[in-house]
Amino acid sequence: MKFIKMIACCSLVVSCGNPNLSKMVQSETKTSGASASTTDQGRDTTLTAAAQKNAADAAANLAVTASVSNSAPSMTTSSSAPAQNRLTNLTPFKNPSGLAATYSTKGYVDLNNAFFKSLGTNGRTCATCHDPAAGWSIVPDAIQARFNQSNGLDPLFRTNDGAVCANANISTLAARKSAYSLLLNKGLIRVEMPMPSGAEFELVAATGTYCNNPVRDQVLQLFRRPLPSANLKFVAAVMWDGRETIDGAPISQDLSNQANDATVGHAQAVGPISQAQRDEMVDFESSLYTAQIVSNVAGQVTAANGHGGPVEMVRLPFSIGINDTPINPVVFNLYDSWSRYFLNPGQAAIARGQSVFNSKKFRITNVAGQDSQNFVGTCGTCHNTPNVGSYSVPEFFNIGVASASTRTPDLPLYSLRNKSTGAVIQVSDPGRAMVTGKWADIGEFKPATLRGLATHAPYFHNGMAASLEDVVGFYNARFNIGFTAQERADLAAFLKAL
Repeated sequence: MKFIKMIACCSLVVSCGNPNLSKMVQSETKTSGASASTTDQGRDTTLTAAAQKNAADAAANLAVTASVSNSAPSMTTSSSAPAQNRLTNLTPFKNPSGLAATYSTKGYVDLNNAFFKSLGTNGRTCATCHDPAAGWSIVPDAIQARFNQSNGLDPLFRTNDGAVCANANISTLAARKSAYSLLLNKGLIRVEMPMPSGAEFELVAATGTYCNNPVRDQVLQLFRRPLPSANLKFVAAVMWDGRETIDGAPISQDLSNQANDATVGHAQAVGPISQAQRDEMVDFESSLYTAQIVSNVAGQVTAANGHGGPVEMVRLPFSIGINDTPINPVVFNLYDSWSRYFLNPGQAAIARGQSVFNSKKFRITNVAGQDSQNFVGTCGTCHNTPNVGSYSVPEFFNIGVASASTRTPDLPLYSLRNKSTGAVIQVSDPGRAMVTGKWADIGEFKPATLRGLATHAPYFHNGMAASLEDVVGFYNARFNIGFTAQERADLAAFLKAL
């Protein structure tokens, strides 16, 4: 348990923002008999006995990694990170569906990496919004805990992108709760984008825009979930709208640009970070594989010849366009053995859910970005990377997540008019169109990677689905799939086991 002590350098000093790590620090402190406190914005926060007990429970879960570690492939190891500044491979973190873990091909998660360092002016690091306990994203429960612990002063809570608008009132605790409401409730970060030069459309109206004036300024405030900074081997486009993706460039170059832009924008650095710092971040991110390792309903995902978990992901092949032309709908085979032999009903349900994902056919209609607007497909049509479920080419689709009909009242609504035809469309986020300026791209986003899904609810770019059951329900209604109650439950169980 010595590695637990070092986690303070991440979660308590440079605001990794990882409540589970903080709890483990608390547990270790309790065991040693020392009093524990943290300083945030100059304020001491005494750790509670209840939190310490929760930490002991979390630490006890470390035992599950032993059997998983035995099957790990060879790793590149380094002595550059002292043992006290590492997070051990396959350290488990709780989520509502069980336990997830990260496996790094470096041999451990190096907390000395530039990813965990404050390189800007507002106290943030990459880990502020990419928490290893949340599958390298952030989740509302942890965000709310950070807010309560710091009275809304943690580096996560900055008006440049964390508040509903840049000039939001944050003078009191109540004002901060209001200003950071979308971040607190849905884990949404504000992205401000100007209308694209030469766009085929124009912004003619905006409602629900808080203290912004998009029509006057011709700048849209968009609210999006931070994408996980793990499993990047299988990514074909960087960012929901692909704005960091350069045609013909390797993904490493896209990630390098993204690392710099995020540090300058989110962390408010005074200038570009060095190429060495970018390379260090990209090398770190590219080594991370995250997935569920224990299912609440099935137990360990490697039991009975199951092939879940992050270790096996290292061996999976990937190249741009893999399984794309044509698409083999049998995208997943992780739990084939559970369809023939299972130790408990949960394993059987997950195997059935995998089969639903692979084989349930339905008509896909009116999805901008697809070559055809009316054809029969499966879940794998938009999640085709084998045993991962990302989309293997940099394509973007409009399934209606940003449409006026699915918009929730806490998001803005923008009216966009086609300059040629006069047609008007209303969306909460124009998506890919804010990059390309094309009318046909309005409402398009890249499909999410499916591994590690259980770690970072809510789902879709705008957090509109609180659970994976809600995700399945959305698709069932959108495409009139006709799932039975068991199929819906089984498919959700499968997604939770990824």
